[in-house]
Amino acid sequence: MKLWPDSKPYNSVNNYYQKIFGRKVYKISLDIGCTCPTRDGTKGTGGCTFCSAKGSGDFAIAGETAIHKKIDSAVEMVAAKSSSDGYIAYLQSFTNTYGPVEKLVPVYEEILTDERILGLSVGTRPDCLSPDMIKELERLSRIKPLWVELGLQTIHQKTAELFGRGYDLYVYENAVSMLNSVNVPIIVHLIVGLMGENYSDFMETIDYVAKQTLNGLKMSMLHILDDSPLYKDYSEKPFPLLNELTYIEWVAEAITRIPPDMVIHRITGDGNRKHLVEPKWSGHKRHVLNGLHCYMANHGMFQGLNFEGK
Repeated sequence: MKLWPDSKPYNSVNNYYQKIFGRKVYKISLDIGCTCPTRDGTKGTGGCTFCSAKGSGDFAIAGETAIHKKIDSAVEMVAAKSSSDGYIAYLQSFTNTYGPVEKLVPVYEEILTDERILGLSVGTRPDCLSPDMIKELERLSRIKPLWVELGLQTIHQKTAELFGRGYDLYVYENAVSMLNSVNVPIIVHLIVGLMGENYSDFMETIDYVAKQTLNGLKMSMLHILDDSPLYKDYSEKPFPLLNELTYIEWVAEAITRIPPDMVIHRITGDGNRKHLVEPKWSGHKRHVLNGLHCYMANHGMFQGLNFEGK
């Protein structure tokens, strides 16, 4: 069984940051006041149905305060568990390239000027990356490390229509091509156990992204949050959700199909417990992680074991 330097059976984000920065690094979540085309009426008004009222940025520092004060607050939030003075600023809430380039880029620049910020990770949608924005992201990536996080969730159009994603797969592929052309690293988000999807459906998505040029992958279980549109659907007509063991089995197999150099940025979700309806087990992140590591060790599984190559 193969283990990485941090004794995990996969290429963890902590291991990755250690290589880049030579020290422990934490992400801090910031909300810079963006919205989404599926919320403002351009492509819809409810957002993706699984998304929380805060655009999946429930722990991000929001409000009208200045950027440097948001960074202060975010750093203070993680101070209890942080042994580092270096941070990755994560623009997590909503779609952070959705808006005028001339207004958004100065915000990115202000974040990057803060000495505590070692890099910037921009959460967005593949249909919200204009050529001008791509050029600016390339320029900024030469100042400090920068990543673009794309919410793909699934390759299956039928599922995407169920949760209101609002774009087709070719749009995602175009975004990946543009970002790769300027060497801006990409992190892709996937949801495990989406409504109507089975094991084979999820593995098809995994095998698809495994053959792309990506920096990393984030996986999380499907959450039912009481401040999301999906809550109403689930309340009226409940559908099956993965139990903890099945989630672990699926994710463990997925990791074996991912190339060894792809970074695993997340393998569990962080749904706000105040709003979490189901699955309840997902609120115990450490337990899920320990269960995954034990399962992989017991079955001799590690990242890349079943990767078939590009």
